Amino acid sequence: MRVLADTHTVLWWACDDPGLSRKARAALSSLDTEVLVSAASAWEVATKVRLGKLPGAENFAAEFARRIVQLGFQELAITVEHGQRAGSLPGLHKDPFDRMLIAQALALNLPVVSRDEIFDEYRVARIW
Repeated sequence: MRVLADTHTVLWWACDDPGLSRKARAALSSLDTEVLVSAASAWEVATKVRLGKLPGAENFAAEFARRIVQLGFQELAITVEHGQRAGSLPGLHKDPFDRMLIAQALALNLPVVSRDEIFDEYRVARIW
């Protein structure tokens, strides 16, 4: 199975946060699961660190690509198609990072590992 990890999921997995659900942990830890992390998540983490919204995550942001590889995850690049899809999505959700994840999940038919119920409104399969 292939899944797309939401940004908070990546951060919580990296620090073994108890906020991760049992289903999310099972999906991320399964040897049968290929976990993809969007370039949008790197952008979101860097942005939130710059704005002071993720104190203590400065090193993680600076070493994002290396850290996700260490976690056993794979990078997912943003394509022009993803950008077009994200820009064309209905206005239910304003967060540009989540809109990109939604677009990528729809384009690649991937479930998203996320606690955010807004993904359900876009008919994206969600694991939590």
